[in-house]
Amino acid sequence: MKVAKFGGSSVADAKQILKVVKIIKADPDRRIVVVSAPGKRFSRDIKVTDLLIALADAVIAGRPYEQELAVVVGRYAEIQRELGLDASIVGEIESDLRDRIARRSSNNAQFMDTIKASGEDNNAKIVAQVFVNQGIPARYVDPKEAGLLLSGDFGNAQVLPESFLSLKSLRDAQEIIIFPGFFGYTRQGEVATFPRGGSDITGAILAAAVEADVYENFTDVDSVFALDPRLVPDAPAINLLTFREMRELSYAGFGVFHDEAIVPAVRAKVPICIKNTNRPEAPGTMIVAERKYEQGEITGIASADGFSAIFLHKYMMNRELGFGRRLLQVLEDERLSFEHVPSGIDDMSVILRSAPLTPEKEEQVLTRIRTELQVDDVTIEHGLSLVMIVGEGMRYAVGVAARACAALADAGVNIEMINQGSSEISIMFGVKEIDRKHAVQALGHALLKIGKVH
Repeated sequence: MKVAKFGGSSVADAKQILKVVKIIKADPDRRIVVVSAPGKRFSRDIKVTDLLIALADAVIAGRPYEQELAVVVGRYAEIQRELGLDASIVGEIESDLRDRIARRSSNNAQFMDTIKASGEDNNAKIVAQVFVNQGIPARYVDPKEAGLLLSGDFGNAQVLPESFLSLKSLRDAQEIIIFPGFFGYTRQGEVATFPRGGSDITGAILAAAVEADVYENFTDVDSVFALDPRLVPDAPAINLLTFREMRELSYAGFGVFHDEAIVPAVRAKVPICIKNTNRPEAPGTMIVAERKYEQGEITGIASADGFSAIFLHKYMMNRELGFGRRLLQVLEDERLSFEHVPSGIDDMSVILRSAPLTPEKEEQVLTRIRTELQVDDVTIEHGLSLVMIVGEGMRYAVGVAARACAALADAGVNIEMINQGSSEISIMFGVKEIDRKHAVQALGHALLKIGKVH
């Protein structure tokens, strides 16, 4: 049994949706289909989710919103016309959106989730209708009725354990299940969404719940590549990698798969296959629990912009009981999560994503660190990129860090910080954002023998 998830580009228009139907028809083992909201049809297009966010923003701000509403409905109307569906489905979508707005809660975050979730929900209803019109037994399933329960962290919800038992019954369905991704419901019956890209998470949850043999994640690329093809055009495809490797690579910038989506599949030991909706015959990339590897083998090099670092210095820090706990307590109080915490005897660095660190939040954090921790010095540096070297073969291998550091030095890239995970399958470098492309190219050439350093 297979669970197949289709991303936004795979359901962006009528032509793509018909490809989805053809893919499901080609393999009777594909029994559960998870769909995203319509994505971009061309490079400068706007995703339906972003159109819905604009609609919600207008409502929250008290501005007229009819224009934003019309744009969203227009996207679905275009899909309906091209697929030859009954026009009534567009009226139902408009009524659904107006009803969501009319039932607006006082919690803006929850309201935003309610509006965003309509993208996947309404698209799933359209896709289900296409299957039925082609004589294929299929039905839309509401996540609420199926029992997909989430925490109340709106915009960043987590699945609740009891969901898996409820969702297991989907395995016994006689028809093909069309399930909307990205959202579920709290115990209080409120809509809550996963982070952006959360349809991947929905697919993994369903695959784990029904104990699928494979979780297929269809996107717009043939496979996962060892490096970002936009930075290194001749980057090779990765045919096989482990859950641990994919988690590290996804976290550090491999956007082909949401890093949180791996967790349910890992726990249920369900293999994941990344495939291309436009070339379903391509083998794709398999992600498994364990694989054979060569000593010193590097699987991939990922990178991502948008990080900041808080640098602290305090003499005799290492002798001060509870210093690290109190520092992290400040971040928790300010609702800031950290990514890495490299430290020395008198120094500590905290790496975190820049987006939540507004100027006001930054000043508040610095003030609290100075007054509550009595540090000798504290500064924040922005504009950092993380570059991650990942590979199971790095375990116990000698010289990987030395080769990487030499490559960066030869390329004139200054290393702001370095950190190796306790699992020993990854090494993280912090570099300036302006150096990221050059750093990835240099490491690719030195460690994977790919391309030339420009």
